[in-house]
Amino acid sequence: MAIQLTRRGALSLLLFLTPAVMPTWYAGSGYYPDESYNEVYAEEVPQTPILDYKVPRWCYTLNIQDGEATCYSPRGGNYHSSLGTRCELSCDRGFRLIGRRSVQCLPSRRWSGTAYCRQMRCHALPFITSGTYTCTNGVLLDSRCDYSCSSGYHLEGDRSRICMEDGRWSGGEPVCVDIDPPKIRCPHSREKMAEPEKLTARVYWDPPVVKDSADGTITRLTLRGPEPGSHFPEGEHVIRYTAYDRAYNRASCKFIVKVQVRRCPTLKPPLHGYLTCTSAGDNYGATCEYHCDGGYERQGTSSRVCQSSRQWSGSPPVCVPMKINVNVNSAAGLLDQFYEKRRLLIISAPDPSNRYYKMQISMLQQSTCGLDLRHVTIIELVGQPPQEVGRIREHQLSANIIEELRQFQHLTRSYFNMVLIDKQGIDRERYMEPVTPEEIFTFIDDYLLSNEELIQRREQRDICD
Repeated sequence: MAIQLTRRGALSLLLFLTPAVMPTWYAGSGYYPDESYNEVYAEEVPQTPILDYKVPRWCYTLNIQDGEATCYSPRGGNYHSSLGTRCELSCDRGFRLIGRRSVQCLPSRRWSGTAYCRQMRCHALPFITSGTYTCTNGVLLDSRCDYSCSSGYHLEGDRSRICMEDGRWSGGEPVCVDIDPPKIRCPHSREKMAEPEKLTARVYWDPPVVKDSADGTITRLTLRGPEPGSHFPEGEHVIRYTAYDRAYNRASCKFIVKVQVRRCPTLKPPLHGYLTCTSAGDNYGATCEYHCDGGYERQGTSSRVCQSSRQWSGSPPVCVPMKINVNVNSAAGLLDQFYEKRRLLIISAPDPSNRYYKMQISMLQQSTCGLDLRHVTIIELVGQPPQEVGRIREHQLSANIIEELRQFQHLTRSYFNMVLIDKQGIDRERYMEPVTPEEIFTFIDDYLLSNEELIQRREQRDICD
C-alpha cells in the first residue's frame, strides 16, 4: 500500500514538472528551441497594462496625409490620443478616404482601424477621330479637357469636359464632323472661232483643280456639259463641274465656252439665176456657185468664197440671155451650145398644115412659162426639101444642119414625131402623137430634174399660175 502511494506521488510530481522542462515555442512568439544546447527557456507572459484614462498619449497621435482627423476625448478637447478617444477621419477635396471613417483608441494602445487618402482620378479620355483634346491637369479632379478638330472639321457636342468628384467626366464625348465643302476652281472662260467651212470649233481645257479641306479625298467629280475636245456649235455653252468628298459635301464651279462663226454678208442670187453654197452659205470658208436659169448665160466669176475678213472674194456675175449661134458647120456644134444648159424638144412634121403639128404647137405656145422653168428649148423641123424649114425661135437653120439633126435623132419627114433630149444630149422620150404640156412637165419633173432644180421647182411652184 505504501509502495502504491509512493508511485502515484512520483507520477504527479512528473506531470507537475513537465511544463517546466518542455521547450517553450509558440508560433510567432519569437522563441525557438536551441538544438545545440539542452537549455530550456521559459516564455515570459506579457503583463496586462494598467488602464489609465489620464495618460494624454495613450495611442500614437493620428496624422493622415491629405486629410484631417477630428477627435473627441472623454478627458476633454486637449486630449487627442488618450484612452477611449474617438476620431472622425476625412480627406481634403480631390482625395477619397480608403479605410475606416471612425477609429477609437483601444486599451491595447492601438487605434481600432486604419485609413488613408487617395487622390481622386477620372479615367483617361479616348481620342476622337479627326480631333484631339488638351487638359489642364491630366485626369485629376477639376481638370478641364478642351476638344478641337483638325482643319476642315467642325466640333459637334461638348467642347469641354471636367473631371468631377464622382470620378466621371462631365458632358458627353463630342465628334468631329466634316461639313466643309471641297474647294474647286474651274478653268477660265474661253472664246474660239469656228474653223473654215465649219460651224463648230473643237475646244480643249484642263480639268478643274479640286481639294478637300478635311482629309483631302475627293470621291466623285461630275461634268455637266460636253467633254474637253468636243466640237461646240456657234453660241455660248455653260460647262459645270461638281465635286463630292467622303462626307457627301459638294462644291460646284462653272465656266463658259463661246464659239463664234465669221460670217460674210448674205449673197443675193443673180437675176434669172440662183446660188448653190457649201456649209451655211455665209460662214468663213463657204463657197457659193452662181448658176443661170435655162436660156441665160453667166458673165463673170463662177464662184465666190467667204474670207476670214468677213468679205466675199471677187465680184458678183450676171445672167444674160443665151445667144444661140446657128451659123455653125454641123449639128454637133449646134447641140453643144445647149449641153448641160437646156433640154431640147425637137418636133418634126411633113408639112405646116399637119393636124398633129398644129395641135402640138398650139398647146406649147400656151405653156411657155412652164417650158422656161424646166429649161426646154423647142426646135422645129417642118416640110420637105427644098422648102423644108428648121428654126429655133426666130433663128433659121441651114439645110445641112436640118439633115444632120434628122439623122442624129432618127426623125422622119413622113409623119409627125417628137423627141425629148436631156441636158446631157441623151434621147429620153419619143412621141408619135401630140401630148399635153402637163404630160411633158410631169415626165421632166419625175425623171430629169437635178437636185438643184428640184429645190427651185419647190420655190417656184406657183410662179406660172
